[in-house]
Amino acid sequence: MAAPEAWRARSCWFCEVAAATTMEATSREAAPAKSSASGPSAPPALFELCGRAVSAHMGVLESGVWALPGPILQSILPLLNIYYLERIEETALKKGLSTQAIWRRLWDELMKTRPSSLESVTCWRAKFMEAFFSHVLRGTIDVSSDRRLCDQRFSPLLHSSRHVRQLTICNMLQGATELVAEPNRRVLETLASSLHTLKFRHLLFSDVAAQQSLRQLLHQLIHHGAVSQVSLYSWPVPESALFILILTMSAGFWQPGPGGPPCRLCGEASRGRAPSRDEGSLLLGSRRPRRDAAERCAAALMASRRKSEAKQTARAAPATRVTRRSTQESLIAGGTDPKRDLHPPATSYEAPGTKRPPSAPATTSSASASSSTSSSKRAPASSAPQPKPLKRFKRAAGKKGARTRQGSGAESEDLYDFVFIVAEAALTLCHLLSSWVSLESLTLSYNGLGSNIFRLLDSLRALSGQAGCRLRALHLSDLFSPLPILELTRAIVRALPLLRVLSIRVDHPSQRDNPAVPGNAGPPSHIIGDEEIPENCLEQLEMGFPRGAQPAPLLCSVLKASGSLQQLSLDSATFASPQDFGLVLQTLKEYNLALKRLSFHDMNLADCQSEVLFLLQNLTLQEITFSFCRLFEKRPAQFLPEMVAAMKGNSTLKGLRLPGNRLGNAGLLALADVFSEDSSSSLCQLDISSNCIKPDGLLEFAKRLERWGRGAFGHLRLFQNWLDQDAVTAREAIRRLRATCHVVSDSWDSSQAFADYVSTM
Repeated sequence: MAAPEAWRARSCWFCEVAAATTMEATSREAAPAKSSASGPSAPPALFELCGRAVSAHMGVLESGVWALPGPILQSILPLLNIYYLERIEETALKKGLSTQAIWRRLWDELMKTRPSSLESVTCWRAKFMEAFFSHVLRGTIDVSSDRRLCDQRFSPLLHSSRHVRQLTICNMLQGATELVAEPNRRVLETLASSLHTLKFRHLLFSDVAAQQSLRQLLHQLIHHGAVSQVSLYSWPVPESALFILILTMSAGFWQPGPGGPPCRLCGEASRGRAPSRDEGSLLLGSRRPRRDAAERCAAALMASRRKSEAKQTARAAPATRVTRRSTQESLIAGGTDPKRDLHPPATSYEAPGTKRPPSAPATTSSASASSSTSSSKRAPASSAPQPKPLKRFKRAAGKKGARTRQGSGAESEDLYDFVFIVAEAALTLCHLLSSWVSLESLTLSYNGLGSNIFRLLDSLRALSGQAGCRLRALHLSDLFSPLPILELTRAIVRALPLLRVLSIRVDHPSQRDNPAVPGNAGPPSHIIGDEEIPENCLEQLEMGFPRGAQPAPLLCSVLKASGSLQQLSLDSATFASPQDFGLVLQTLKEYNLALKRLSFHDMNLADCQSEVLFLLQNLTLQEITFSFCRLFEKRPAQFLPEMVAAMKGNSTLKGLRLPGNRLGNAGLLALADVFSEDSSSSLCQLDISSNCIKPDGLLEFAKRLERWGRGAFGHLRLFQNWLDQDAVTAREAIRRLRATCHVVSDSWDSSQAFADYVSTM
């Protein structure tokens, strides 16, 4: 059939539906209309009546609706329920139609929540269906209350499950039992392939049946599924058995549990193989059963838990998260409140050679499991009252800039996250880590490890010696460390020479820096060592320092052994003199030839202007950040021209970030010369946030860029400047700049910035 004839045929079919609907609507409107305060409402348009009729009979008209011409289909889409609207998505895209606005309106009207301002929603359909699944699972939405949600031909859970990437289970494990029930078997199978993140929030004590359901759910989603992250949030009083269940499942252990049904998928994988006496023990890095020491290790972990409970060891660490990406696992543990105590804990360390429970067996498979755990410090021999749940410490280093949050939704917007307290978890974690070869990323955040860090290093060293070890990223942050941060860094690099990413932060000086602290026995000799650091594979090194001057030679020794380093970030670092800082920079130039990105945050570089110029002349660096470094505090009139001259001669530098350096209007106009006609600069990203810039200065900056005909140079960030003092001028400046670059700004209230204003008068 020719295209015009097909159009007419579909239009005639739609008109037939319209005629039938009109007759029905006429009979309804003949009845007396109900009065209202605002008077009678206008009757629906004929087309809308037709669309409603089509929507109500989509079960028999669906194929015909899919074939409708684009203009007609576009008017019908808003009238469909969510099931048919989701099914018609592909057809709509082929006809050049978008359903994004419809799904956004459905979100606003039915979910009644506003997404985070920091969240960028790329697909409102997926976001709506994911939230809809969670509400139906928890019973917090009544699908019969709205015609757009109710359709007897569809299962709400099954239809929306393929859009679920993140699922949160709350309270007494509601949802776990429902998902493993036989009627929802197809739902669980779909989740196993779609779900990447599993979260637990506000957990309460659960019964044995609920834990058995959770065991099956974790096995299906982690061992046989695509889950990439399991997180625990807001668990003030954790249940030990549940906690260890999640941890051991993340490491790949699988036992059906007493009276639990066998796993159908495991049975299919082992079909044709002779049964074994320890058939129930599985360490699933792949989807094949492995017969090894899983039962033994799980029993040892439970025995360790019972022993720790009997001793009432109280102080421990907080929430934990474990993640995995495709063939990668990562374990993330977040910790206690730094404000609780400014004195480091006195903790015991079990020396190498001491008899320990057997560790977890190794797995060499390419797939991996993930979960959420907590690590903790060991309490002194004397029992102490268990502390109340505390709140997580807000990182102070970023207080002057825009606070960065990860993730999306209300959970990531909380200023503080409650943490939970678990006794004796560090030992449990170390047992698993020593042979967890599929683990690629480990994060321990504010766990109050104390001297348990030495046990952790022993486990990591043992893990590094395992064949097939894939640990490549380690993130460690805490209030205190029994070692100075640079010595701890040396110990980590020596224990894990294949590490690619190392991020380490210590908020307060170590015990070694304070001899008055009682019980300061120092680290074991095999941990620190005096020998030279062997060459390592570090590509990214991030360090957050406590107060006090740092020994530059120690940092230089780490840098010299890291010839593959591409990114270095130093936060709050202090050196005894500008010469020490210069020594570090000279080491970078001589030994780190692959370095591309260099970042300094919250460092006083006012007396290091010659060293800064040395950096800006480095022709290997592509991105440099000086964040809140007081660059222009001294000699700004002399230093700014020298800085601009260095940048004009650097053709490799692509990004420069200068937030929080009190650049002011004069500094901004001086910086504009970097983009002049006689400049060799290739700068395409510039961050001048929090720099006391006023609208008139920004407008003049824009005019200079126009005058030089520079053309688009990429991104310009203007957060937290004084642009609200003259909104008209600011809008004109930004309008002109957008012809040159992509501008990112905000509506910041500058009335609270009086101190910065005085400093630039």
